[in-house]
Order: sequence, then structure tokens, then C-alpha cells
Amino acid sequence: MKNLVTIKGTKQGFVLQLDDRCAYADLLKELKGKVSDSALDGITEVQLHLGYRYYTEAQAKEITAAVQDNSDVKVTTITNDVVSEEECNRRVLERQSETYVGIVRSGQVVKAQGDLVIVGDVNQNGRVIAGGNVYVLGRLKGYAHAGANGNKEAVIAASWLEATHLKIDDALESMTDELTMLSEQPEMECAYLHTNGSIIIDRLQELRFIRPEISTFKGGS
Repeated sequence: MKNLVTIKGTKQGFVLQLDDRCAYADLLKELKGKVSDSALDGITEVQLHLGYRYYTEAQAKEITAAVQDNSDVKVTTITNDVVSEEECNRRVLERQSETYVGIVRSGQVVKAQGDLVIVGDVNQNGRVIAGGNVYVLGRLKGYAHAGANGNKEAVIAASWLEATHLKIDDALESMTDELTMLSEQPEMECAYLHTNGSIIIDRLQELRFIRPEISTFKGGS
């Protein structure tokens, strides 16, 4: 018989993982039994993870009470995988792309909610800002900001990358001589945010390995 409540240990402590497909009444019954089980002996604080089930405020209070009222265990946080309508709409916008054809001149700003494709050059002091990725089919000599809405996985790619400033999410990198020397030629390169929080520049050919999820093409041979 499948367990509807699973105890997992993490770096942050213990998590009670709740099944999100069973009947709510069955889940609540097993949860009450689980917290009085000897398996929770010695555990004083737990997190509740609700999965993809949507809980009303009353239900969230009920399952919290089921844990705390019948044991010495305290619920510290409640998390779930449910995406709000606002978040869903934001993700849809970020997956769309907009194309600008022409030169982005000094002092000009071009923005997009999702991916931004520039067919032309971005001159010095020109600015391109996108909630998603930035692709420049030309020389990127100005300022480029990808992931402007908090997307740390966004990238900046250019046919010729010699920008003055690169920004991904909140990480800003000035293109000093030291950074520029990372490659002998600024041709066909991309920039991405490393897990250590710094912006890394690499060959454009490496993008499919660095961010494989960018490709949405189906089929081919």
C-alpha cells in the first residue's frame, strides 16, 4: 500500500511530503497517524510539502493542526508546487520572443517581456533589456540585460560580443580587459550566469550544453 505521507531528511531538516493525488480525507487520516508514530520521535520541527494539490486556507490550517495538536512536532514552513495565475502568465510572457530589426543607437533602449532578438548592431550606450534571453545577430557593443524579471537561467548571445556591460538577473559584469581576454576573438559568443554567481563568457557552440532547455525544436534528423 502506498504511503500518503513520507518523511524525508534534507539539509534544512525534516520534510513531511504529502501525496497530492489521493483523497483529502485519506491524507488527513494518515497524517494524524504518522505524527503519533515512533518514526517522528526526536524530531521537533518539520516542513510540510503539499505537492501540486491546491489547499484552501482552512485546509492548510487543518493539516497544520493535525501535526501540531497531536504531537510535540512543530510545523515551521509549508511549501507547494502550485503555480499562481500571475506566475503562470509571467512564464508565458517570458517564453515569447520579440524581434527588433535595425541598429540600436546610443541612448536608445529596446525592451521585451520575453526573449529579445536584435537583427542588427547594438551601439555603445545602446541598451537591450529582456525578461528572457537576449540574442544579437550583429555586434553587441552596448549594454545587455537578460533575465530582467528574475530569470537566472537567461543567456546573452551575440554574433560579435564586445559589450560594455552584461547583466543577467541581478548580476552585473563590466567588460574589463581581463574579462575580454577570456577569448581571443569576441565572435559568436554567449554569456550566462554560473552557479557561483558570476557571469561567464563561452563559445556560442557551447550554449546547447550550458542551457539545453533553451532548444524547443522537435523533430529533425
